[in-house]
This record gives sequence, C-alpha cells and structure tokens, in this order.
Amino acid sequence: MPGNRTGQWLRLGAFLAAFALLGAFAGGWLARQLQARGPLYCISQTGKLWNGVAPVPTGFQPECPQSGSYRAEVRSGDTRVEQYRIQGWQPRALLAAMKAGGYLQITDDPIGPGNYSAFLGRAGVPEIQYLANQEGDTTLITLSGRP
Repeated sequence: MPGNRTGQWLRLGAFLAAFALLGAFAGGWLARQLQARGPLYCISQTGKLWNGVAPVPTGFQPECPQSGSYRAEVRSGDTRVEQYRIQGWQPRALLAAMKAGGYLQITDDPIGPGNYSAFLGRAGVPEIQYLANQEGDTTLITLSGRP
C-alpha cells in the first residue's frame, strides 16, 4: 500500500501543477482584457511614446480615445493610437521627441485655428499621423498608424 499512496501524491502534484499553469495563463489573459478595457488601453509602454520610441516629455498626460470602435481596432491589432494632453496651445510639442526616436517629419500642415497635422515616417515613408487639436486651454496630440 505505500506505493499506492506515493502514486496518489504524484497524481495530486501533477493535477496541482496543471491547475497552477492554467491559472497563470488565465491571469495573463485577464490582465490583457482589463488593460484593453481600462482608460489607458492604447498606451503600450507607460512613460514611452509610440511603443518605446522615446520617453514622454514632462508635462504630458496620456489618454486614449473613448470610442468603442477605436478600442476594438487597437485590441484587434489593426491600428495603434496614442493620445497626450499638455497645457496651452503647443501643436508641435511631441515632434522633437519623435524625431529623436528616429522618425522624420514628412509634412507640416497647420490646418486652421486650433488644428495641426503632420505625417512622420522613416526613410520618407509616412507611417504615423500626428494630429494636434486645441481643446480649451490644452492641446490634445494624437499619434495614429499601423502597429
């Protein structure tokens, strides 16, 4: 009978190990789902622009679009979007950081009062749309493109 008891302990140990592994996978999945539903679902690396290109300069607050369609596109990997807010009207405030991270500014388009647009890319190919909108006494800068 002692051998039988050892076999029972081994089966129990294997069951507990499998249960723990399943729990780890479920926990990782749940963490990703909660991030995708949270207010900063679009920010891949906290404190970094565009998934690590450069540090977020001082004074900027990260945000994400509230749109359900944006949330779905980001979650599915079809698009990437990041938003940053800063005090005052500073439409070009993140351009230097993106350039330091290796992006070239391809266009420079003041659209009209309170609106600015630019395209950024590497090797002259547009990859990121940079859009600044004045909202009250702040500037909301949106970076969008393919992941």
